[in-house]
Amino acid sequence: MLPLLIAHPFFPSRFLGQSGLQYPLSSSCLVGLSRICFSTFEKGCKNRVIQFKMNTIMVRNFEILTKNEIIQARAQLKSWFISNQRPLPWRDSPDPYATWLCEIIMQQTRIDQGTRYWQSFIAKWPSFESLATADSEEIMKTWQGLGYYSRARNLHKAAKIVANDWRGDLPTSAKSWQQLPGVGPYTSAAIASICFGDPSAAIDGNALRVLSRWAGIHEPIDKPTGRKPIEKLAGEFLDISDPGMHNQAVMELGALLCTPKAPNCEHCPLNENCKSRVEMVGQTPIAPVKAGKIKVRRVALTFHVIVNENKVLMRQRPSQGIWGGLWEFPSCWIDSESDDLEKNQLPPLNNRQGLHETGPIVEPFEHILSHRKLKVTFQSWRSNAAFHEKDMKWFRWEDARKLPIPRAIEKNWEELENSMPKQQFS
Repeated sequence: MLPLLIAHPFFPSRFLGQSGLQYPLSSSCLVGLSRICFSTFEKGCKNRVIQFKMNTIMVRNFEILTKNEIIQARAQLKSWFISNQRPLPWRDSPDPYATWLCEIIMQQTRIDQGTRYWQSFIAKWPSFESLATADSEEIMKTWQGLGYYSRARNLHKAAKIVANDWRGDLPTSAKSWQQLPGVGPYTSAAIASICFGDPSAAIDGNALRVLSRWAGIHEPIDKPTGRKPIEKLAGEFLDISDPGMHNQAVMELGALLCTPKAPNCEHCPLNENCKSRVEMVGQTPIAPVKAGKIKVRRVALTFHVIVNENKVLMRQRPSQGIWGGLWEFPSCWIDSESDDLEKNQLPPLNNRQGLHETGPIVEPFEHILSHRKLKVTFQSWRSNAAFHEKDMKWFRWEDARKLPIPRAIEKNWEELENSMPKQQFS
């Protein structure tokens, strides 16, 4: 059958041309045309533009949501959230300290893992004031295993600012909360909206996914062309009568139903007007795309366990970079693509008098960081003298274990201790 040639007032001008040229369609494409007129032809396009006119959300001049539909969607989302939200401990009361602590800990962290850390911090330091006076190494030790250790350092700095500079007088706007280290647009909006009713849309990864799918925005979300339309949509959709609950509802929807790989569209409260669902009938709505991913690098990492009598040599890593501020055994990193990553950070051990290699300990293993895959080995050494190097210090073995150390060492500590030649501790 020959393709039909039709003209339709809903077709974007780039399909019709200057003179309203007709666009070839097969007859099957005409089914449901009035319902998905713009979606069929916008599918896969990379240049949608969100516009807001007369209380209506538009995509490239085509109406997708009226004011009444927006109000209805807010109500449906709120109702779903009230019935389905997870019983998370920080939701019991909108306490600014508990909410701030939660938002910092949950960055790049699974909810089950983050909850345990949140509970540990709350138990040890229940307020900004108590956290401000805490020992920095105890904070790092409590944070150990969460990764992205700059968050822990910023946590301590921020608590000191609140306790000493603000004297507990907390701001109510998202913009003011961004004065604290480690608090960006999302975190500040979450705190201010949940705790103080500030009408700011909180846009995390879950919200990005929900809103981009809902409006059918397929631009890379890490580029302004994709991010700005989503931010506009989030602001328009925000329920200013209860912004805190609304923000939590959008994020909860992304966490429970609108998941990256297996969204449960059937039970989604926004499924009626979800443009991605309309476009992908019978398929999984696409997830937000990014312009490019950072390549995972393979790195060979050797820890040198150097023992003098009953003490072990530890090195404190620089405050910036991987495992910033944590203690480790002196290490050597060799990048598979750039073998000078940290190649020169360790003194030439073989040339040091009185230092003897005693062999490898612990089976080599892989340890995954965000953008690096580490092949980790431990090498043991015996030293006849307690020599000194910059950023290094000798500790009794039992004291070294109390230091904030990387997870790659901590999870192998007992095996390391049992594998070390016994004469090294005599």
